[in-house]
Amino acid sequence: MSRYATAKPYAVPASLAELDGPTTGTVTLPRHIDWGPHYVYDLADEADLLLMYERVIREAQTSDDLRTYLNGPMLRHLWPSLFLPAPARAAWQARFPELGTTAAAA
Repeated sequence: MSRYATAKPYAVPASLAELDGPTTGTVTLPRHIDWGPHYVYDLADEADLLLMYERVIREAQTSDDLRTYLNGPMLRHLWPSLFLPAPARAAWQARFPELGTTAAAA
Protein backbone atom coordinates (compact mmCIF):
# COMPACT_ATOMS: atom_id res chain seq x y z
CA MET A 1 0.00 0.00 0.00
CA SER A 2 1.27 3.46 -0.81
CA ARG A 3 2.14 6.04 1.83
CA TYR A 4 -0.39 8.34 0.18
CA ALA A 5 -3.23 5.83 0.71
CA THR A 6 -2.40 5.40 4.39
CA ALA A 7 -2.03 9.13 5.13
CA LYS A 8 -4.87 10.50 3.00
CA PRO A 9 -8.06 11.52 4.81
CA TYR A 10 -11.14 9.96 3.21
CA ALA A 11 -14.49 11.74 3.08
CA VAL A 12 -17.27 9.66 4.62
CA PRO A 13 -20.92 10.77 4.70
CA ALA A 14 -22.97 11.06 7.87
CA SER A 15 -25.40 8.44 6.53
CA LEU A 16 -25.84 6.22 3.51
CA ALA A 17 -29.39 7.57 3.13
CA GLU A 18 -28.01 10.97 2.11
CA LEU A 19 -26.26 9.46 -0.93
CA ASP A 20 -28.75 10.17 -3.70
CA GLY A 21 -26.51 10.29 -6.76
CA PRO A 22 -27.53 8.99 -10.17
CA THR A 23 -28.18 5.34 -10.97
CA THR A 24 -28.74 5.69 -14.71
CA GLY A 25 -27.29 7.67 -17.58
CA THR A 26 -23.76 8.98 -17.84
CA VAL A 27 -21.56 10.91 -15.43
CA THR A 28 -18.48 13.04 -15.96
CA LEU A 29 -16.61 13.58 -12.71
CA PRO A 30 -15.03 16.94 -11.89
CA ARG A 31 -11.25 17.31 -12.15
CA HIS A 32 -10.69 17.31 -8.38
CA ILE A 33 -12.04 13.74 -8.30
CA ASP A 34 -10.94 12.39 -11.68
CA TRP A 35 -7.92 14.26 -12.98
CA GLY A 36 -7.07 11.85 -15.81
CA PRO A 37 -8.20 12.19 -19.40
CA HIS A 38 -11.79 13.36 -19.80
CA TYR A 39 -13.92 10.25 -19.25
CA VAL A 40 -17.66 9.74 -19.30
CA TYR A 41 -18.88 6.92 -17.05
CA ASP A 42 -21.79 4.92 -18.45
CA LEU A 43 -23.73 3.77 -15.38
CA ALA A 44 -25.32 0.93 -17.38
CA ASP A 45 -21.83 -0.57 -17.81
CA GLU A 46 -20.83 -2.41 -14.61
CA ALA A 47 -17.10 -1.82 -15.16
CA ASP A 48 -17.69 1.93 -15.55
CA LEU A 49 -19.98 1.97 -12.52
CA LEU A 50 -17.43 0.20 -10.31
CA LEU A 51 -14.60 2.44 -11.53
CA MET A 52 -16.61 5.61 -10.89
CA TYR A 53 -17.53 4.52 -7.34
CA GLU A 54 -13.92 3.59 -6.60
CA ARG A 55 -12.67 6.97 -7.83
CA VAL A 56 -15.29 8.94 -5.93
CA ILE A 57 -14.63 7.06 -2.67
CA ARG A 58 -10.87 7.48 -3.07
CA GLU A 59 -10.80 11.11 -4.15
CA ALA A 60 -13.94 12.90 -2.92
CA GLN A 61 -13.00 15.88 -0.80
CA THR A 62 -16.37 16.61 0.78
CA SER A 63 -19.67 14.99 1.70
CA ASP A 64 -21.20 17.05 -1.11
CA ASP A 65 -19.02 15.16 -3.60
CA LEU A 66 -20.25 11.87 -2.14
CA ARG A 67 -23.93 12.94 -2.16
CA THR A 68 -23.67 14.10 -5.76
CA TYR A 69 -22.09 11.00 -7.28
CA LEU A 70 -22.88 8.01 -5.03
CA ASN A 71 -26.21 6.32 -4.40
CA GLY A 72 -26.73 4.53 -1.06
CA PRO A 73 -28.55 1.39 -2.28
CA MET A 74 -26.18 1.08 -5.23
CA LEU A 75 -23.18 1.46 -2.93
CA ARG A 76 -24.46 -1.36 -0.70
CA HIS A 77 -24.82 -3.56 -3.78
CA LEU A 78 -21.37 -2.73 -5.18
CA TRP A 79 -19.41 -2.65 -1.90
CA PRO A 80 -18.09 -6.24 -1.98
CA SER A 81 -16.75 -5.72 -5.53
CA LEU A 82 -15.06 -2.34 -5.03
CA PHE A 83 -11.26 -2.26 -5.12
CA LEU A 84 -10.38 0.29 -2.44
CA PRO A 85 -7.34 1.15 -0.32
CA ALA A 86 -7.63 -0.59 3.06
CA PRO A 87 -7.80 2.73 4.98
CA ALA A 88 -10.72 3.92 2.82
CA ARG A 89 -12.60 0.64 3.28
CA ALA A 90 -11.89 0.72 7.03
CA ALA A 91 -13.13 4.32 7.38
CA TRP A 92 -16.40 3.54 5.60
CA GLN A 93 -16.96 0.28 7.48
CA ALA A 94 -16.22 1.96 10.82
CA ARG A 95 -19.07 4.41 10.11
CA PHE A 96 -21.30 1.81 8.40
CA PRO A 97 -20.67 -1.66 9.86
CA GLU A 98 -23.44 -3.05 7.65
CA LEU A 99 -21.11 -2.65 4.65
CA GLY A 100 -18.73 -5.16 6.22
CA THR A 101 -21.63 -7.53 6.79
CA THR A 102 -22.63 -7.14 3.15
CA ALA A 103 -19.08 -7.96 2.07
CA ALA A 104 -18.95 -11.02 4.31
CA ALA A 105 -22.29 -12.27 2.94
CA ALA A 106 -21.23 -11.86 -0.70
